[in-house]
Amino acid sequence: MNFSELNIIDPILKAIEEAGYTEPTEIQEQAIPLVLEGTDIIGCAQTGTGKTASFAIPILQNLTNTPSEGHKVRTLILTPTRELAIQINESFQLYGKYLPLKHLAIFGGVNQNPQIDAIKNGVDILIATPGRLLDLIGKGHLKIDQIEIFVLDEADRMLDMGFVHEVQKILDIIPKNRQSMFFSATMPKSIRKFSHSVLRRPKEVSVTPVSSTAVTVEQIVYHVDKDMKVPLLVSILNDHPEDRTLVFTRTKYVANRLVRQLEKAGIMAAAIHGEKSQNARQKALNDFKEDKIKVLIATDIAARGIDIDQLPYVVNYELPTVPETYVHRIGRTGRAGREGKAISLCAADENGDLANIEKLINNYITVVRTPKEFFKKPDLNNNSKNNKGFKPKKEFTKPKNSKPKRRK
Repeated sequence: MNFSELNIIDPILKAIEEAGYTEPTEIQEQAIPLVLEGTDIIGCAQTGTGKTASFAIPILQNLTNTPSEGHKVRTLILTPTRELAIQINESFQLYGKYLPLKHLAIFGGVNQNPQIDAIKNGVDILIATPGRLLDLIGKGHLKIDQIEIFVLDEADRMLDMGFVHEVQKILDIIPKNRQSMFFSATMPKSIRKFSHSVLRRPKEVSVTPVSSTAVTVEQIVYHVDKDMKVPLLVSILNDHPEDRTLVFTRTKYVANRLVRQLEKAGIMAAAIHGEKSQNARQKALNDFKEDKIKVLIATDIAARGIDIDQLPYVVNYELPTVPETYVHRIGRTGRAGREGKAISLCAADENGDLANIEKLINNYITVVRTPKEFFKKPDLNNNSKNNKGFKPKKEFTKPKNSKPKRRK
């Protein structure tokens, strides 16, 4: 199937073709016809599946086919992070370049005056984070009481970040008679229950379950003493100095510390996390995209919405405690059929996290034998557990044409 078979209007088709896309992804093929019909949908799709275009393209078409007078906001897209808001706004710019529709992303951490001026000039499609949206509404700069289309993106992350009350306030303001869409990378019972309390007879579209990882991503794990993770990471990064690498940590403290440690080893890096200013985060991301730095260190919340083409390496400096997060992390590489590599550094106290990840993805992650120098020699005069050497697992090679059994 190609995009022209989805009954997309010529201005959007032209923009799609110029962007180099010919065939819709699975989520786009399922969702675009439903959105064009005005149907409420709930979509389960992980990062890298083309989810944003699956609602951006039909929204642009529906608004174009039903023009409206005045400066009212007609579509509201709610996102949990600034980075994701920027990414979605760029998608509307890409697909709507030959349309007269105006779109705007608003988010906190930056001066609100330019955003207010843009709203005064008229906005058809508003992409917003909850805090800044409610702030501008409360100050009388913005009205959303004539919204025709509402999208809640990254619904799971939105609720995880504690935005449930803000989302409910926004839902109470926008019209009841509207088209609504929920998109989420995971679909726990809480999300499904919440969505059905808001959506009207929704159709469900679901692709690439969260427990699956792209077949183009090679997954390996090193077992290493915790204190030797930095030297091992430096060694790994020096093996491919020309390639961009996204490194994940659990906390902003570790992210900041790791930047300093890598710089001491002669590797330029930058960190993005919730306590960085918007300008600092955007500069780090732009420098990474433009190859000014080769290593970007991110926490999970800050990384949501990062969309980088041709990212060959993802490193889990620390394994996530939530198995689904592992799938989100490594979904940053191996996109659009490209090959990628996901490398995990596993200390002894993370073995349980590794087992939970392998259970979720129903597969074993290949163990690469770690050089001996990355293990501390045990102190024979001290019986402390912390001084006991850790012996890595034997290397596991997945047999051809066989599927590993799920661990109990």
